[in-house]
Amino acid sequence: MAQSAAPAPSTTVIPEVAPLSLKEIAPWAAFVGILMLVLLYFVGAEQGATSLIAGEDVHEWVHDGRHLLGFPCH
Repeated sequence: MAQSAAPAPSTTVIPEVAPLSLKEIAPWAAFVGILMLVLLYFVGAEQGATSLIAGEDVHEWVHDGRHLLGFPCH
């Protein structure tokens, strides 16, 4: 038999990935953290006396998320 079922080993060289420093990650981590806090506020507390936006529009947009995360809304 002249043919083999196994493929020939490849000689592809994978380049090394440079490590990330804390100075590179910190701005993105702060941005994502602030974004998550704003999202948590709108899902969990944007209604009633603490409402920043008048009306029920925000409540209706995040209604299912409130139930999913266990926030009471009724």
